[in-house]
Amino acid sequence: MSWIISLIISFVITAAVTPLLIPFLKKLKFGQMILEDGPTWHAKKQGTPTMGGLAFILALTASSLIVSRSAEMLFVVIIGLLFGAVGFVDDYIKVVKKRNKGFSAKAKFICQSVVALGAAVYMYASNSHAVKIPFMAGSFDFSWFYIPFVMFVMLATVNSVNLTDGVDGLASSVSAACALFFLVAALKMGYEGVAIAVSAMIGGVLGFLLYNFFPAKVFMGDTGSLYLGGILSAAAVMMGLEFSLIIAGGVFLSETLSVIIQVTSFKLTGKRVFKMSPLHHHFEMCGWKETKIVGVFTFVTLLLCAVCYLALK
Repeated sequence: MSWIISLIISFVITAAVTPLLIPFLKKLKFGQMILEDGPTWHAKKQGTPTMGGLAFILALTASSLIVSRSAEMLFVVIIGLLFGAVGFVDDYIKVVKKRNKGFSAKAKFICQSVVALGAAVYMYASNSHAVKIPFMAGSFDFSWFYIPFVMFVMLATVNSVNLTDGVDGLASSVSAACALFFLVAALKMGYEGVAIAVSAMIGGVLGFLLYNFFPAKVFMGDTGSLYLGGILSAAAVMMGLEFSLIIAGGVFLSETLSVIIQVTSFKLTGKRVFKMSPLHHHFEMCGWKETKIVGVFTFVTLLLCAVCYLALK
């Protein structure tokens, strides 16, 4: 039951470190800059410490290394750290350089693509070209197309989790629920290293939620959201469950699709489909409280994860 130890250690470290990190971030004036295109009432969150994801990044890394040194665990943790590093640079530019859009979209995409390419090439070189199809026995060999496929899955995941991080506790809660599926899948399929990493993620995120749930005392920032997306996508890739990630991460997918639909509709017709995008902002504009959005989105994720579990063959 090493995964239980990993989860507990990660939870304790995050719960202990976060309240120490918050005043430190305040002292450095690492406060969140609220974008003008969001709901107007979010302006009151201006200045809330960000980059709090550093707490669960430290916790997950430490707890995973304490419990295991397996190659599969290291793969998941390292990919998470690399995506988190991209987010850290973005956050640093926002809060220190006072450029609330962070560094350019092109630069961010290039950095993310390099990480995703490295992960895809590593897995391809390990002769892991097969991807499991939900509800079907066996798997499909993508051959050379495996590399661009994995890159697409990783890039889509990290950016979708990033988009979801717009309501107090939302990205944390949905990510923890999604990670629960990969924990159960890893235990069922015999990927102990992956189980240790994702259980540490669950523990760390739950510890962070003590301070990130509404009203949030700290935000994870791009540092945390890109890191969580990296852990989830790396775990899925390691186990060949990329298609399961698409289902289990349905909330993440819907957030991204809402932005694509909104932008496309406005450019083609001049009309908006949603009151505001990403999707969680639409429900806010409909009068939903942040806690209700988090509760409903997390519940939907748990249902989708249950479907994914039933789809495992």
